[in-house]
Amino acid sequence: MQKSWFVIVNPIAGNGNFNELWNEIQKQLNYYQITYQHAKTTHSKHELELVENAINQGFRNIISVGGDGTLHHVVNGIMKQKITDPKEVTVAVIPLGTGNDWIKTYGISKNIKEAIGLIKAENKIYQDIGCIELNNELSYFNNVAGIGYDGYVVNKLNKLKRFGAIAYLLSGIAGLLFYKKTTFAIEVNNKLVETKCLMTLFGICKYSAGGMQLTDYKDSTNGLFDITIAKNLNLSDLILNIKKLYNGLIVKHTKVETHLSNTLLITPKSKKDKPFIQADGELIGQGAIKVTLIHKALQFIVPK
Repeated sequence: MQKSWFVIVNPIAGNGNFNELWNEIQKQLNYYQITYQHAKTTHSKHELELVENAINQGFRNIISVGGDGTLHHVVNGIMKQKITDPKEVTVAVIPLGTGNDWIKTYGISKNIKEAIGLIKAENKIYQDIGCIELNNELSYFNNVAGIGYDGYVVNKLNKLKRFGAIAYLLSGIAGLLFYKKTTFAIEVNNKLVETKCLMTLFGICKYSAGGMQLTDYKDSTNGLFDITIAKNLNLSDLILNIKKLYNGLIVKHTKVETHLSNTLLITPKSKKDKPFIQADGELIGQGAIKVTLIHKALQFIVPK
């Protein structure tokens, strides 16, 4: 099984055109003579079970077919299984989702033939993975996670995902009308930052929220989170700086603070209205969190 791929397919991806896209994927996998077996997800977080079963059968190469959410759950399945060292597993992506933020950091094509050609080329890197400890449970992320406003938006976003990447912007602006900022105590680099905060983000890769650049991205393999503390930003601040949300210059705003660290602890001061936490655009819970980075934890197929 070492040279074979196990393909985990999210049939909800593809904007209503899944069957046609899946036929093309199978055609190209055969064209490139990639040996594979596949399974389709049937319910939320089914990827975790499929990953564990595949690894138990001897597979060490897994293709995620879908969007950022599918990849997130595939990564969690690999990191949580106890059968083999996660470093022994290689992950590739054939993107079909709406946002597909993770692939933007590496320039992975949305074109099916090109994405599968990349898998055939097998250029690998070891990427860092984040680990969030919440209520004594661990969740992992491969792109960008955060607490506060962005978690609130993700909680409200599911109904708007059919609109694609623009849904992030629409729900984000609408959310500013209702979200109440929280005071956080943030421990980072032996420093305590206590501030009224719109959100705190901790990223490994460059893009999130439908192509926005909300962290001061450095390198996905350097062993450090790119941390953004967005303090008392308001609706007018964001509307006046929409372009900067996409070109990365928002991190230079006077109400934004950035850090580099491999760990941080975030404690909301309010005992009620606990803030939401999102990871890779997936809601994972509410409350205080400890975040740690696992250096070069997992292999991914990326362009040279």
